[in-house]
Amino acid sequence: MMLDDFDRTLLELLQKDCQTPLRELAETVHLSTASVQRRIQKLKNGGFIQASVAVLDPDRLGQVITLLVEVQAVKTHAADLALLKAQFSGPEIQQCYYVTGEADFMLVLLVPSMSRFQELCDTLFHNNPNVKWFKTTVVLDRVKTTLEVI
Repeated sequence: MMLDDFDRTLLELLQKDCQTPLRELAETVHLSTASVQRRIQKLKNGGFIQASVAVLDPDRLGQVITLLVEVQAVKTHAADLALLKAQFSGPEIQQCYYVTGEADFMLVLLVPSMSRFQELCDTLFHNNPNVKWFKTTVVLDRVKTTLEVI
């Protein structure tokens, strides 16, 4: 599916607020409401829109500590990596990236306390035979966090 300027504008608007009424979207892109609705459905079917979500404030929900964790694996065979990817998909792990460089994974964690992080360290890293080492960085301030792509 090729995207035109209307599609790109709709994607840009929807990623800022996916609850924008169809009427308002249609007025902004100068198309009919029905046309906008069809285009959004095509974008969903084409995999351009993966989900419509609410972005939550971690501080207000008690997830006050953000940590970046680099992890190096002992074994990097496909089955070993698949197991680590599954283990690094828990609810406290907001993001997990399989990366190049010295580390094999980069994780972004949200936790309510350092004691909870210590528990996670034991579960995910210390007691994991496929974790060679991990390095943690504590975030002092979330300067910019976004889900926007375009």
